[in-house]
Amino acid sequence: MKEIIAIIRPNKMAKTKEVLDSLGFPAMTANRVIGRGNQKAIINEVNFSVDTTGIDSSDEKCLRYIPKRMITLIVMDEDVSLVVESIMKVNCTGQIGDGKIFVCPINDAVRVRTKESGVDAVL
Repeated sequence: MKEIIAIIRPNKMAKTKEVLDSLGFPAMTANRVIGRGNQKAIINEVNFSVDTTGIDSSDEKCLRYIPKRMITLIVMDEDVSLVVESIMKVNCTGQIGDGKIFVCPINDAVRVRTKESGVDAVL
């Protein structure tokens, strides 16, 4: 099993969720996150208010942290490339700030309610 962690633009969340659901991967965890990379500003990316305490006083067009969405999902090893390619296809605009995808190994999983472990806990 692998954990796929994707940091994406907020305005791509609905389409990403829709595509993953249509491919048979409806289970995921999603969080609003802030972070920074090479992207220095947000233009037409968010439809919610941004806390102005993050605005860098030296440059009014730059934010210290950019709002993003982080989704995580657990998939079987054979499904990793399909999921990663799908997330990339939906989220690639060719512009800086498109995001990152991380693939991490999962050693085990346990379902709290039934105490099932491994693949049985995920499926």
